[in-house]
Amino acid sequence: MKQLIIGLTGGIGSGKTAVSDLFAARGITIADADVASREVVQPGMPALGKIVAHFGEQILLPDGSMDRAALRSIVFSDPAERKFLESVTVPAIMNRLQEILENSTSPYAILMLSSGSGQHPWIRRHLVVDVSEATQLARVTARDQNEEAQVRAIMATQPTRQQRLDYADDVITNEGTLAALEQQVDQLHNKYLILSGSVSSTPESSEER
Repeated sequence: MKQLIIGLTGGIGSGKTAVSDLFAARGITIADADVASREVVQPGMPALGKIVAHFGEQILLPDGSMDRAALRSIVFSDPAERKFLESVTVPAIMNRLQEILENSTSPYAILMLSSGSGQHPWIRRHLVVDVSEATQLARVTARDQNEEAQVRAIMATQPTRQQRLDYADDVITNEGTLAALEQQVDQLHNKYLILSGSVSSTPESSEER
């Protein structure tokens, strides 16, 4: 892709959506793997049919939509089942993300690849939203009403905090206030506008790594 693509990632509960919402408010296209993952398993979509054929109707809600919590409890306790689910959903998700990015008209775009490594050939620069593991646990247990053991099991399937920081070009720390978060987003937004060639750099603003 010719457009500058920023890969945005972070562990579960890090606040990736809050960060992406702030970039979206500045007119930036967001291709979110989590959003795409819900779109490709809507009732009537081919991916949902394959998932139900494999796991059974126990993973469906009364309205025919997917019970994400029920499916999550299965796949995060069985690596083989998680691998099957990914084999069905990942290709469909990536096709949807590619469609969004190819239709983008913003100076640069952000690709949110959930909580994984964020490694993809489309990505030119990696932005990590960083929080402590204690913050992850507190946020997710409060948000999703999950048991701590289940949250830890999910975290265990993801890259470690240090692994994410090792591949990051840019880091946003999301342990503070919304104002502090906005300030960090503004700084990076200006940097990415420069890197995309949308605005000229100055000695004070040029920070490319």
